Amino acid sequence: MKFLVCISQVPDTTTKITFTPDKKAFNAQGVQFIINPYDEIALTRALELKEALGGTVTVINVGQTNTEPNLRKALAIGADDAIRVNAEPTDAYFVAFQIAEVAKKNSYDIILTGKESIDYNGGQVPTMLGEFLGLPSVSVATKLDVNGSVATLEREIDGGKEILEAKLPFVAGAQKGMAEPRIPNMRGIMTARTKPLAVVEPAACEMLSSSAQFDLPAAKGECKMIDPNNVGELVNLLHTEAKVI
Repeated sequence: MKFLVCISQVPDTTTKITFTPDKKAFNAQGVQFIINPYDEIALTRALELKEALGGTVTVINVGQTNTEPNLRKALAIGADDAIRVNAEPTDAYFVAFQIAEVAKKNSYDIILTGKESIDYNGGQVPTMLGEFLGLPSVSVATKLDVNGSVATLEREIDGGKEILEAKLPFVAGAQKGMAEPRIPNMRGIMTARTKPLAVVEPAACEMLSSSAQFDLPAAKGECKMIDPNNVGELVNLLHTEAKVI
């Protein structure tokens, strides 16, 4: 069974986010980058299924050379090989298109992503990828099991859980609960150095969106204390200053 796991690179959750002086781009100076946590969950579940059913796990990333250390980390965790599409990941459409172009050439049985990346929180790539490949896609999956050529997936919905079945091949976006991320051991780190990491050039793709400007949230103002008996003043402030009613 062939697994393809999509890996994105995101700033560490402890990073203080800043932007370039012209507000046109994220300032990467001094930032520690990590594998997107939801993608790590997807990778771990792919490895668990590989160990149970046999097969190979390939990780793929759309990014430039600075993403290779995290691809090597994915190899150290247990992936068999890696592919890097040599391009800046401009938006979800571009990323999904590039991954789909690679996937079309390799006939993967299961394609896994995280439910979203923790930097942009778009959650668009799994469904776009399924559309590009003409495959069923399941977003925000908390469980994944495979029996023969059929997979059973579970996801949380308002008021309960939804259980779905999908025939292979398919695409799924992983949510917390699908697996517990693994930490690479010394043997994995050593073997990762010799595992294949292929670099491919991007396919021609129309850009459908771009970022015009980045801004930090406005600083929080001082807290105003209102006498609990003065409901009228509270309502007035909520209307005139907070503008929430």
